[in-house]
Amino acid sequence: MKDEDAIEREILDKGLNAPRLTPALIDSTIAAENYHVFPGTTLTVCCLVLANGYYVTGESAAASPANFDQEIGRRIARENARQKIWGLEGYLLRQRLFETQRPAA
Repeated sequence: MKDEDAIEREILDKGLNAPRLTPALIDSTIAAENYHVFPGTTLTVCCLVLANGYYVTGESAAASPANFDQEIGRRIARENARQKIWGLEGYLLRQRLFETQRPAA
């Protein structure tokens, strides 16, 4: 998130204001989140429910069970799921731009 904030500030400082995704927009697409740790493992799965009902998952696992911390596992799994939203929303924005730029038939 710190890198995201720095990039966002740089974009704003440079006056880049074409249609784009922002961290706030990505966060606004998330309606709910659910977590599951598989019994006997360090595998943590985060399922983000998007506002439109689509599901995005992320996962994390500690290589050494002795290092497993449920809170850290949840945070990493959530961030991995959230990262996937950027690609989905990027495609959607590009499609919208394409549709508004192509000549009418």
